Amino acid sequence: MKAYLGIDIGSISTKGVVIDSDNNILASEYLWTEGDPMGAVKRLLKVLENKLAGSDAEIVAVGTTGSARKLIGVITDAAVVKNEITAHAIGTITLHPDVATIFEIGGQDSKIIIIENGFVVDYAMNTLCAAGTGSFLSSQAHRLGVSVEDFGEIALTSKNPTNIAARCTVFAESDLVHKAQIGHKKEDIIAGLCKAVVANYINNIGRGKRIKAPIVFQGGVSKNVGVKKAFEDEVGFEVTVDDNGHLMGAFGVAVLARRSGKEKPFSFDVADVEFRTKGFECPKCANHCEIICVYSGDKLIDSWGNKCDNGAVRVNR
Repeated sequence: MKAYLGIDIGSISTKGVVIDSDNNILASEYLWTEGDPMGAVKRLLKVLENKLAGSDAEIVAVGTTGSARKLIGVITDAAVVKNEITAHAIGTITLHPDVATIFEIGGQDSKIIIIENGFVVDYAMNTLCAAGTGSFLSSQAHRLGVSVEDFGEIALTSKNPTNIAARCTVFAESDLVHKAQIGHKKEDIIAGLCKAVVANYINNIGRGKRIKAPIVFQGGVSKNVGVKKAFEDEVGFEVTVDDNGHLMGAFGVAVLARRSGKEKPFSFDVADVEFRTKGFECPKCANHCEIICVYSGDKLIDSWGNKCDNGAVRVNR
């Protein structure tokens, strides 16, 4: 049976999905990147290989997305390397054909995607502020002495959410400390943090966007029921959270790999190959491009970063 692998390599987490020709998920995994995208993908491949053991699935195309998509695309000889907007949109439209708005909040980034008639017509991503991301919620959960997995359920018990400054991480953290010191209940502070995340998202990423239903909320933060409710209170529409919403980028790029028609043999043995990267600044012109080279052993297998031929890197450099 032909199968297709999608890998989404983010700064915080790495996700993998294997689908069949009908887009059914055969295996999936979600793990932490831990600052080592190549190492994370090798661990991911080992897990997926074990999950597929005993099946007749044969991976014939790979797709990559996420912040390290090009690097991992080289390592896996990917048929498709796509940006996160495209991957998330394709994945969501495949499972929810009538979707009009996609909310996505991950570990360190957030995005909104506007869909009309199955096509992306507008989108936005966060830039520097982390106040509306999963890492922000995780750090505040730790500060409050609660598990981030319990954050949402605790938020739902609040009858009077605390008003938390949502403009940026620094203001939110100092406001949280102040509200705790003057006696606000923990559940009210947690509910206030969920509302602050949503307010930050709507006022920054969602600014000027036509938010319409149906809405699908995805990314790791979508599992937080407190944030989901805060979104519904804010926009006045029901918000759908897909069971596989945290895997949507990987699923979408797996669908794109299947559609590409660029089938080639893939082996999980790539997880045992030693790869290394080398970066340097090219001094040959005023651009001073940062060149990245990827090696398998001593063999240069790819490079990128040059804006002109002066920085072109040749095999066996």
